[in-house]
Amino acid sequence: MDTGDLDATLAALWRVESPRLVARLVRLTGDLDAAEELAQDAFVAAIEKWRREGVPGNPAGWLNTTARFLAVDRLRRRDTRRDKYHLLAAAAPRATEVDLDRIADGDLADDLLGLVFMACHPILSPDARSALTLKVVCGLTTGEVARAFLTPEPTIAQRVVRAKRTLAAARIRFDLPGPDERPARLDAVREVVYLVFNEGYSATSGDSWVRPELCSEALRLGRMLAGLTPDDTETLGLLALIELQASRLAARVGPHGEPVLLMDQDRTRWDQLLIRRGLALIERIDRLRGTAGPYALQAAIAACHARAGRADDTDWPRIAALYDGLAQITPSPVVELNRAVAIGRAFGPQAGLDVLRPLLDHPAMRDYHLLPAVAGDLCCNAGDHDQARRHFLRAASLTANTRQRATMQQHASRCAAHAGRG
Repeated sequence: MDTGDLDATLAALWRVESPRLVARLVRLTGDLDAAEELAQDAFVAAIEKWRREGVPGNPAGWLNTTARFLAVDRLRRRDTRRDKYHLLAAAAPRATEVDLDRIADGDLADDLLGLVFMACHPILSPDARSALTLKVVCGLTTGEVARAFLTPEPTIAQRVVRAKRTLAAARIRFDLPGPDERPARLDAVREVVYLVFNEGYSATSGDSWVRPELCSEALRLGRMLAGLTPDDTETLGLLALIELQASRLAARVGPHGEPVLLMDQDRTRWDQLLIRRGLALIERIDRLRGTAGPYALQAAIAACHARAGRADDTDWPRIAALYDGLAQITPSPVVELNRAVAIGRAFGPQAGLDVLRPLLDHPAMRDYHLLPAVAGDLCCNAGDHDQARRHFLRAASLTANTRQRATMQQHASRCAAHAGRG
């Protein structure tokens, strides 16, 4: 394998495996910073060995075994310094006693979810919880987390550093909280799972339009979370939402990796099993008669799309009404942007533009590429192709995803052609 192929392999493995290594290692060491360092050390060892000997048949297993040996060696050296001879007896008070073989071979799901709950501890601010979890548990870069929150990158970096220091100073244990402790962390955990799925569903940077491994991770975490809280309607709503959204993944990408937007997708490629799972969860929410929260409302919106056999069959007035309800309980500029899309589809592009127009001056939306993308689509449908072209070019300049940039540039070119004919 040449250097370029090895670098690509390692980059892909880092995306998928580093959060899993950290989840295992933090349970073993009881120290989040140490777990991250050990995961990085395992990848450094992989670079050195694999360049000489090639990539092993099971690279994830090799990384896991190497990280485990590094962790045991670190703990043993720490024990020696303290004149203690029993590895687990010398663990820090905040570490949980564990079986090393179990850590190596199983219970990854519990480890990941336990790390999410640890990072979402109430001692941290809501913003710090989400930023730390996305960075550490899900392997997003600081820039990707910043784009997910529409927040400057240095601010996110500071939040992550402060959050780690706070957890270390408070000696927060790595474990799944009991039923009485979970409600205080559920909102933050749900938000993190949602943001992870969104980054996988529509990548904010890189060369790929979607990142299926992140969607799979979010589905796994969402299903585990629903198993822990089977009667929580908002957790069920979150899971229903990502099941229904994930059903479209195969149809979201064209044969050459290009984005395929919702209204242009081949709906025969939608995953019917995931759709059935999502719709069954919505029925379960109805039976529980819980108050419809933001995730349950978004799941109801996704269900409208899932039930439409053709794009023209979509019940846009109902979707617009659901977005009206969502805007009432969780007002935000992103919700307003989606509401503008729905209203534009239901009642005409000018109605959508009326909703969107105040967002053009919103500070948080200044560098959000989807705002000019939606504005361009609405202007195009309204017949103002020259203005649409400017919006699409603005969207292309803002996105860090190469596939999105190319798509926006293509839209701008088509609008220029229409404007020229006019």
